[in-house]
Amino acid sequence: MKRLTALLAAVLISAGTALATSADAQAAPCRSGYFCVWTDANFTGMKIEHSGDDHWWEGDMNNHDSSWANHGVSGPGVKDHVKIYDGRELTGGVTLCLSPGQEVAYNGHANDRGGSHTWTMGC
Repeated sequence: MKRLTALLAAVLISAGTALATSADAQAAPCRSGYFCVWTDANFTGMKIEHSGDDHWWEGDMNNHDSSWANHGVSGPGVKDHVKIYDGRELTGGVTLCLSPGQEVAYNGHANDRGGSHTWTMGC
C-alpha cells in the first residue's frame, strides 16, 4: 500500500510540474501596462507594444495581426480593456475586445483584420 501511495504521489507531482511548465511557456511576452500584437499566432513574429491608443497601425502590422495580449493595469476609473478595430481611425467594427490580462494566441475571426485600437472602460 505504501508503494502505491508513493507511486501515486510521484505521478501527481510530475503532472503538476508539467502543467505549471506548460502554463508558463504559453504566457505572452508583453510588458505590464501594455497591449501587444504579433503578426503570427502563438505570440510569434513581429511584435508591437502600445501603452496608449493607436488609431493608425503602420504598414507591417496593419491587417497582419494574429495574436494579442492585454497586460494593461486595472484600477478605479482606468481604461483597461482594449478594443481592436478592423480599419484605421477606429473604423470598420471591433474585431476583438480584450479584458485586462487576457491573451489570445489566435482567433480566426480577427486574424489579419486589425488596423487600430483604443483603451476603453469595458467591452
